[in-house]
Amino acid sequence: MASTPTNPVLSTRALGRATLARQLLLEPAALSAENAVSHLLGLQAQNTKPPYHALAARLAGFRPEHLSDLMESRAVARIVTMRSTIHTHTADDVLTLRPLVQAARDRELTMFRKGLDGVDLDRLATLSRELVEEAPRTPKEIREALLVHWPDADPQSLSVAARCLLPLVQVTPRGLWRRSGQVRLTTAENWFARPSEPTPAPDATVLRYLAAFGPASVKDMQTWCGLTRLRDAFERLRPQLLTFRDEHGVELFDLPDAPRPDADTPAPPRFLPEYDNLLLSHADRTRFVSAEARSRTWKGNQAFSVFLLDGLVAGLWRLEETKERTTTTIQPFGRTTKAQRAALTEEAERMAGTGVAGVEGVPFAVEFGVVDA
Repeated sequence: MASTPTNPVLSTRALGRATLARQLLLEPAALSAENAVSHLLGLQAQNTKPPYHALAARLAGFRPEHLSDLMESRAVARIVTMRSTIHTHTADDVLTLRPLVQAARDRELTMFRKGLDGVDLDRLATLSRELVEEAPRTPKEIREALLVHWPDADPQSLSVAARCLLPLVQVTPRGLWRRSGQVRLTTAENWFARPSEPTPAPDATVLRYLAAFGPASVKDMQTWCGLTRLRDAFERLRPQLLTFRDEHGVELFDLPDAPRPDADTPAPPRFLPEYDNLLLSHADRTRFVSAEARSRTWKGNQAFSVFLLDGLVAGLWRLEETKERTTTTIQPFGRTTKAQRAALTEEAERMAGTGVAGVEGVPFAVEFGVVDA
């Protein structure tokens, strides 16, 4: 599509550089952990360690206790939000983003309606709230308590219903650095001692999404949050946004003052944890990962930790910790140069220096391997 003054074309490479800048991945950012979690609209947290690795890849001077202390002081918390997955959010975002994506949780609940035949969902929500606000409960305890009232219901469906109907946060010590425990849940309102916000219009979140993930299409944002019908919000905001096209002619929106570095801006190696939001928040992910590479980053429902070279997914990495040694094993998808290996080793050592790999006094090593067939 020909470029015009009002909708210039951004190459895939230029899109990648722009989003890397928003994601704090072109150079480590001088932000606090709390401000970074807010700017990024949360961190994917299906497992307990990835949020720490995500911040270590992005922040200058980060230490694991920076995030762990925020969790312990209840400034951030773990909760199911976007795409029905667990995220670490600031308290403010738990109380605003969760109501925003409630429509997606309601839609998810309909998929379990067969297992909830005869269940009064309003009563289930009331009983579940009373239960978890009396004391944090495990999912098993919630399920067993609800089965007393609906013994013929599907147990998993009862658990899903409680999670969808209520904003349930995972209380500490779950998620604390090297002190994690089993999942116990209470309501966000109980944990933060303040009410959730009314369901907001999506407009403010559209602007925040573009600040963290743009330039982006309407479909990109819908992929990120799991909501539909966001076109109206983008149209309301159109007068204050810039518009572009990607190489396939898809319309992209962006903030006028957001960074859009030159496509040839250097992009240093970065090590990302499994399910990092950089790779899950666009309908078209080719700005970071080719179709071939993407197929090698998943096995079934399990995502692997990946590293970026020149702004693109170029292989896998894994961390192995023993009492004698901590090892980062780097597995490129293709041939790497001596300079690239040196840069990858330097970045692995920088990450280890933040404290997210191994423990002080234990030798650290970097090894290169190949991806298993």
